[in-house]
Order: sequence, then C-alpha cells, then structure tokens
Amino acid sequence: MKRLKKFLTKVFCLPPLPTVLISVPAYVLVIFALSWDAVPPAAAYFSYALSAYAVVITVTGFSRILDALHGGIVNSSMVKRLAAHPLARRLLDDIGFRSGIALAFSSLINLAYAAVKLTSGVLYRSSWFIALAGYYVILLALRIFLLGHVSRGGIGRSMATELKRCRLCGVLLLVMTQALAVITGFMVWEDRSFVYPGLLIYAMAAYSFYAITLAIINSVKSRKYGSPVLSAVKAVNLTAAMVSILSLETALISQFGGANDHVFRRAMTGATGGCICAVVLTMAVIMTARSSRRLKQLKWEACSNGQNE
Repeated sequence: MKRLKKFLTKVFCLPPLPTVLISVPAYVLVIFALSWDAVPPAAAYFSYALSAYAVVITVTGFSRILDALHGGIVNSSMVKRLAAHPLARRLLDDIGFRSGIALAFSSLINLAYAAVKLTSGVLYRSSWFIALAGYYVILLALRIFLLGHVSRGGIGRSMATELKRCRLCGVLLLVMTQALAVITGFMVWEDRSFVYPGLLIYAMAAYSFYAITLAIINSVKSRKYGSPVLSAVKAVNLTAAMVSILSLETALISQFGGANDHVFRRAMTGATGGCICAVVLTMAVIMTARSSRRLKQLKWEACSNGQNE
C-alpha cells in the first residue's frame, strides 16, 4: 500500500515546473483537437488522455504553483521595495482588507459571467441562459452584501454581526437551492442544455476550472481565521463555481456528444444538478444552524455575565 501511494504521488503530484510544462501544452493540444475536424483519431485520443492527466496534476499541484509564485513574488526586490508602502503593507498583513480586495475581484468576475449569460440568453432566445444569469445576479448581491461588512473592517470585531450575516446568507442559499432544483428539473424534463457559440465554450471552461479550484483552495484556507463572514464568502464562491460546472457539462455534451445522446445528457444533468443542489443545501443548513446556535450561546453568555456583575 505504501509503495502504491508513493507511486501515485510521484505520478500525479508533480512539482510546479513540470506541472506547468505538461499542462499548458496539453490544454492547447486538446483545444486544437476539438476545434479541427481533420485531426487523426489516434492524435485526438492522445490529446484527450493527456488533457485528462493535465487536469489531475493541475488540481493536485495548483496550490504548490501558487506557493511557488507567491514565494518568487514576495522575495523579489521590487516587492520588497513596495512592501515599505503603507497600502502594500496593509494588503500583506490585514486579512480583512485582503479578503475585501479578493471579494471585490470575484464580484467583478461574477458580474461579467452573468452579463455573458444574459447577453447569450437574449441573442439566442434561451430562457435557461437568462435564468442562470438571474441566479448569478443573486449570488452577486450576496457577495456585495458580504463585501460591505468586509470593506468596513468588520472581520473579527463583532461576532454577533458576522453570525447574523452568515445566517442570512444561509437562509438565502436555502431559497436559491430550490430555484436551482427547479431549473435543473426543467433541463432534465425538457432535455435542454446550454450552448456556447464558437470558442466561447473554451473561455467558459477556463472560468469554471479556475472558479472551482480557487473556491476549494479558499475553503481550506478560510478555516484558520474562524470568521463566519469569510465562511459565508467561501460558501457563495463554491456555489457559483459548482453551478458553472453544471452549465459547462451540458454544453460540452451538446457540442461534442452525438446526436442521440439525449438519455446520457438527461442522466448526467440530473446527477450533477442533484449533487450540486445537495451540497449547497447542506452548506446552507449548516451555516444557518451553526450561526443560530452560536448566536443563542452568545446571548446566554451575555446574560450570564450581566447577572454575575
């Protein structure tokens, strides 16, 4: 067992440089194979296999790549000079300020993604694109709601306020999960799918993999801060990433699958959509229950302290 684990680690957990040198050409090759009809079958299958391997080593090595980039950037002479500036020093030392910048950036990405969905829905008269755009607009509103707290430096100042915001986000995610379940159900019932024109599907694929990878990494890192608001941000980011994976999956099946893949598309859409709804529902319930329980505990502790005084 130890030998197998060691072998798998060597094969699928590469250092940053080999990961980049393998992954980038693999992604370029598979895009070329999918875009050009004259690619020989053997070359196409090789590109598919290589891209699958590239996805695995990218996911397992993404954090090491970020750490290597971070180490190289932090140790550079330019960054050391910039670190003397108060704003740069605050960005490095203040978790609330840094989280606010990251949340603002993700909100802009969310807005652009919703705009693409809405524009595609209007141009191609797709109610599913418009429905998904509305879903992302609500997620954007949640991000702005949380950003207002983070940008005012509220991280760690008032646990009760953070818990109330986290509970409200949990309740809204509960409601939004019902809407997502309805959208998924109609997609399966009417055998609908998302369609991206031209090379837009590759841009959406890049965004989806970026979003899910970053959401997973941030979910792990946010645990050490113990902030309910940062946990809510993590849940919203993960929800947005998973929903983008759902739309990407249906688009890939429609564009690269066969003409008679209706049963397969319905099964995959139902399974993926059901799993996503279950995960989001679980996160929402946990957020709501933990926040409510913690608020009651804080209220009880405040009453106890008041009686003791």
